[in-house]
Amino acid sequence: MLAARQLLGEKGERIAETWLAGRGWVLVERRFRSGHRDIDLVVERISGEGGSRIIAFVEVKTRASSGFGGPLGAVNWRKQRELVRAARDWMSRFRRPGDVYRFDVVGVLFGADRPEVIHVENAFSVK
Repeated sequence: MLAARQLLGEKGERIAETWLAGRGWVLVERRFRSGHRDIDLVVERISGEGGSRIIAFVEVKTRASSGFGGPLGAVNWRKQRELVRAARDWMSRFRRPGDVYRFDVVGVLFGADRPEVIHVENAFSVK
């Protein structure tokens, strides 16, 4: 990966993390690695209903412009499969009774002024 692209991705992850924190999510882990797979962000929040812990495995896609379909279109079935595999590894290590899991995608799009953040909750399900 080119250094400039990697830096842009890291900047997008920091923006996504801050954006999620502003909406009540707490960072559990950044860049969880499972072999060659990784999950950009693992965040949690306590549900108001029964106090269960909601864990979101978050894929962050950062783009310098809206060309090439934007950031959200980049999470294809292959990427979803890799995220599910990494999430299963995370769950096998850190699962607690009553946890609820989901997969979110956060797109960070750098435009003319400030970055635009698009959060897709439950972006896909485990098949």
